[in-house]
Amino acid sequence: MGDIKGFIKYKRETPGNEPVETRTSHFKEFVQKSDDDAEKRQSARCMDCGVPFCHSACPLGNLIPNFNHAVYEGKWRKAYNILRQTNNFPEFTGRICPAPCESSCVLGINNNPVSIEYIEKSIIEKAFKNGWVKSKPPKKLTGKQVAVVGSGPAGLAAADQLRKSGHEVTVFERDDKVGGLLRYGIPDFKLEKGIIDRRIEVMEKTGIVFKTNTNIGEDITVDDLQSNYDAVILCGGSTIPRDLNIEGRNAEGIHFAMDFLKQTNKMVAGSKEFQNINVTGKDVVVIGGGDTGSDCIGTSNRFKAKSVTQIEIMSKPPGGRGKKNPWPQWPMILRTTSSHEEGCEREWNILTKKFHKDANGSLTGLEVVEVEWSKGAFGRYQMNEVEGSEKIIPCQAAFLAIGFLHAQKKGMIEDLDVQLDDRGNVDTKNYETSVPGIFAAGDMRRGQSLVVWAISEGREAANAVNDYLGVMTKVKDSKLRSVLAV
Repeated sequence: MGDIKGFIKYKRETPGNEPVETRTSHFKEFVQKSDDDAEKRQSARCMDCGVPFCHSACPLGNLIPNFNHAVYEGKWRKAYNILRQTNNFPEFTGRICPAPCESSCVLGINNNPVSIEYIEKSIIEKAFKNGWVKSKPPKKLTGKQVAVVGSGPAGLAAADQLRKSGHEVTVFERDDKVGGLLRYGIPDFKLEKGIIDRRIEVMEKTGIVFKTNTNIGEDITVDDLQSNYDAVILCGGSTIPRDLNIEGRNAEGIHFAMDFLKQTNKMVAGSKEFQNINVTGKDVVVIGGGDTGSDCIGTSNRFKAKSVTQIEIMSKPPGGRGKKNPWPQWPMILRTTSSHEEGCEREWNILTKKFHKDANGSLTGLEVVEVEWSKGAFGRYQMNEVEGSEKIIPCQAAFLAIGFLHAQKKGMIEDLDVQLDDRGNVDTKNYETSVPGIFAAGDMRRGQSLVVWAISEGREAANAVNDYLGVMTKVKDSKLRSVLAV
């Protein structure tokens, strides 16, 4: 513990953002840079708790007090060595993770938590800047061939771990570039794609092979996949979006949120092969109150939409924790993102009843009604429409951001004939599916989730594959202790 009174002396700080009028004119990251003194002050706020709840809240089990202390001492390389023991891609989690670790920070009981995500990002950026992130091909090869299907965070983490174990690893991606959700689901203003590219370059130099534009089940049969590889990990995402099948759904101008985000990312990357979804000068309504909806808001603002409204069927969350939502639980509170700050009307308890369209079939508005929530006879919440609250929201572009159902079943999953769970996800036991040698990780296995969970899933699935192949790869406690002692 660096400064024993740090959590008393210093307030929580995070880097500022570019002004709204500046950042909405481009698609680049807009978080301003800070200096080492600010980072040292923030790491000094870590209390080195007797029971650091941040560990258990982080799906990766990051050694947060340890790397905080190293940053306080100015030992940045030590901080990086600690962080990379548990997290393959801090540059991703340091940008787009909702930081469940901060929600469980002990300081957060009666103060603002330590800015862990900001410190994590600072560590990895300094590591890349100073050349500490190096490609290290395995010294010993196992002779085993492992295929990873899907190059999102789960697939990348699995591939990275498997290569460290000495396997020959091939990653298959059906899109034109590697990255999955990171590449085409996250806007550049939150994650510039050069951040992905530099990591892929590091991984390629270790010997990992990436094959894009390759759809398993079409370009390569599952029989060929099973014949040519000793083990396979399925890391495709939860890609089937939840639809809103109401009157007028076929109106022109209604899109799934991910189609809009993917188009924009391709456009920013210079591609000319995308669906032409235009929101400039239009009234935009985003249906769904989560992060994907927020990304649509920020993207619409950058395309100069006339207005942006976000509607959510659930009630407006409270501004702070309630008695039934105490620390260290995940806080079910109102969250205002940078995209909301850029311009957006937000409405809660709103049910969409009908899409209105003109004679040409183009969307003109949403017919909505307010709802109330109450507990039913068995304690379950039920929704009731508020009489007389009907209205029409002008809208020429609507985005459905109401979640995902499960992975795509047609093709690879059906051909493999793996067992599915009640929600339609791939069912596993210790990450292995019902088909021997076929494993699954990430959203395809657990359903739509966080990037930090995807990385954790990829790491754990790689461990399961090593067990299946009879390869011992566990890090000895002595090695970890030596890292912490540097």
